[in-house]
Amino acid sequence: MKLYDSLQFSLKALISHRLRSLLTTLGICIGITSVILLTSIGEGVQQYIVSEFTQFGTNLIIIVPGKTTTMGMSGAVISNVRPLTLEDELAIKKLSHVEATVPIVQGNGAVEFGRRQRRTMILGVGPYAPDVWQFKVSIGSFLPRDDPRAARTHVVLGSKVREELFGPQNPLGAIVRIGGFRFRVTGVMESKGQILGFDLDDAVYIPAAKSLEIFNRESLMEIDVLYSSSTSSQVLAGRIKKLLIERHGHEDFTITTQDQMLEVLDDVLNKLTLAVGALGGISLLVGGVGILTIMTITVHDRTSEIGLLRALGATRRQILHLFLEEATVLSIIGGVAGLVVGWGGARLITFFLPALPTKTSIFYVTLSLVLSAFIGLAAGIIPASQAAKLDPQEALRAE
Repeated sequence: MKLYDSLQFSLKALISHRLRSLLTTLGICIGITSVILLTSIGEGVQQYIVSEFTQFGTNLIIIVPGKTTTMGMSGAVISNVRPLTLEDELAIKKLSHVEATVPIVQGNGAVEFGRRQRRTMILGVGPYAPDVWQFKVSIGSFLPRDDPRAARTHVVLGSKVREELFGPQNPLGAIVRIGGFRFRVTGVMESKGQILGFDLDDAVYIPAAKSLEIFNRESLMEIDVLYSSSTSSQVLAGRIKKLLIERHGHEDFTITTQDQMLEVLDDVLNKLTLAVGALGGISLLVGGVGILTIMTITVHDRTSEIGLLRALGATRRQILHLFLEEATVLSIIGGVAGLVVGWGGARLITFFLPALPTKTSIFYVTLSLVLSAFIGLAAGIIPASQAAKLDPQEALRAE
């Protein structure tokens, strides 16, 4: 029997039992749909988080006080470490391939203008924050490039703070009070929205030295370093480490490159996507059990037909191939239907819930189709073997 003839025979057999074939393919369809939908959501969330994480740019190195140990504790908890200072930031800025640095001190406090007050995030930073974080000023200018150790009391408002305190009024030149200090407004930032849960529009930006005074801190919370693409993050991180050890006497700080953070983040999100895909794979296994059950019933229902084929000269191998082809065709049809429904469902989720991004991965699409064909083939082996082993004479007497 030629391949074309056997396929035609299998299709006619499936069409003659439409309801049975439909119910069988439905199990595979639901499984593939689950895999496509879950992995699309997982891939979409992964891309969304990575894009949010890289909004600050990609050539960044982050330095924080305290040495991270194998126990996951900062060295500051165990012993007195030397704080990260503005002098450290200035020394790092002088290294070759360093384009800009930002000292960071973060806290919360009230910002007052006249009778209006708003409690918001206060970020003590340096004048190069827009360059390092890829921010833009909508009106006015950012903090002046003073000596960070003697910076003037200027402030830049986030767009939401400006709206709450000043409304349509032009805030440039106005005096606001923050932590008992008077600050002159020099600019307003463009709306940036939320990044990883932080609303950067609901924040004000003041010189880091003033923020240290307001929050009574000795150490910067962080130093962000923007470096040129002509060097690698690892090489520059090594030079920064050597510089700070010379200044502090020992390694009482932690340096993290953005490449390392993205690598860890990507690894976690990939495992999450695989986990949710595996949940959908359970539905595929259920569909495989359905094919096994239906094909076993089919063998018993078509015993006389098998006997007739054997009497006409069909070999056991050909009978085996016929039933395997039926199981594989059922699973492939179910797989393609599940792919269409899953892809369409992912698009509908994005349409009705724009905040929940989805991305259908070609890898998971291909894997799902291969798995559906494999499950159909594997589930059809037992009933196909039973059919091939039937004695022709006994099979013909079955009616």
